[in-house]
Amino acid sequence: MTDVAVIGAGMAGLVCAQQLSQAGYSVLVVEKSRGLGGRVATRRLHNTCADHGVCYLKPKGELLRRFVELLSRHHILEVWTNEPDANYIAPEGMSAIALFLAQNLEIYRNQRVEAITPTADRKWRLTFESSNEELTAASVVVAIPAPQAFTLLAPLGDLVNKAFLDNLGSIEFYPSLTVMAGYPADSQPLPEWKALTFVDNPDLAWIGLDSSKRHNSQQPLFVIQSSADFAQHYLESPDLHPAAQQMLQRASESVQLSWLATPQWMQVHRWRYAFPRNPWDKAFLSAESFLPLVCCGDWCGGKLVEGAMLSGLAAAEEVNSKMRNLPLSGLNFLEFLK
Repeated sequence: MTDVAVIGAGMAGLVCAQQLSQAGYSVLVVEKSRGLGGRVATRRLHNTCADHGVCYLKPKGELLRRFVELLSRHHILEVWTNEPDANYIAPEGMSAIALFLAQNLEIYRNQRVEAITPTADRKWRLTFESSNEELTAASVVVAIPAPQAFTLLAPLGDLVNKAFLDNLGSIEFYPSLTVMAGYPADSQPLPEWKALTFVDNPDLAWIGLDSSKRHNSQQPLFVIQSSADFAQHYLESPDLHPAAQQMLQRASESVQLSWLATPQWMQVHRWRYAFPRNPWDKAFLSAESFLPLVCCGDWCGGKLVEGAMLSGLAAAEEVNSKMRNLPLSGLNFLEFLK
C-alpha cells in the first residue's frame, strides 16, 4: 500500500509526485507508456533524435524560469533562439527534462490503469490492463488528459461528486499531427531560420529545423506540426502517411525549399490530446469524494509546460490538505533537485 498513486508521468504528474515525495509521503507513479514526460517527448530514430511534442521552453513565470535555470546549470538545457526572448532546448532531446524531474521517484512504466475502485477499508484499488497486479493507495492523483481521465473515472458514478464528472467530461482538446523528416547531409540550401510559426495556414502550425538543436548533427532533420483542423480531418485514419506527405508538400511550398517534399525518411505521430480547447479555470479538479481523488494537467488553469507544472503543485497541495497536512513549500521540489 502506498500513500499516493499518481497516474500519468507527464510534467504535472512528475511535479506532483516529487512534491509529495519530498514532504514524506510514499508515492508511486504509474505510466502507460515506456517513456516519461507526456508531450515533452523525444523520438530516437536513425542515429539521432527528434522532439515531436514540446519543441522548446519559453520561461515566463517564476516556476518555469527557476526550473530552466536549474536545468541549464546541469547542462540539460541551452538557449536555441533569442528573438525576442530566449527559447531553451535540450541537445539530448526534450525528454531529458522529464528524466531529470523523475529522479528518485518510483515509477511503473508500460502499465495502463484499467479501473479504480474503493476497498472495504477505505482505500483506492488500482487494477491494470495487462497484468493481474493490483495497487492500493490512500489517495489518487490522475494526471492525464481530461477525456482519458473521464473514461477511467466515470464508472465510479455516485461515489464521486456529479459536478466533478460533468466538469471533467466537458473538457475538450485540439489534436495535432507531427511529422519528423530527415534529409541527405548535402541538402541545400539550408534555411537561415531555426523555426517558423505559420499564421492562417489551413494545414500547418509550426516548422523547426530540429537538427539545429543537436551537437554535431549528421543530417538536416525537420519537425513539422499540423494545424488542429488538419489533424482533425485525419484523426481516425489508420494510415497517416498520406497526411504526412501533404504536410511536407505544403511546408516545402510555404518556406520555398522544394527538397522538403522528398525526405530520405520520415515518421508521423498523432497527438489526440495536444492542446486543451477549453481549459478548466482552476489549477486542479477534485472529486470531493470520501477518499482523496484529484485530477491535474496542462488542461487545468493554463496551457503548456508551466501550466502543467503549476497544476501538479496545486494537486499536491490538495492531496496534502486531505491527508496528513504536512508542510509543503511551493517550490520545494526545485530545491531538492539541486
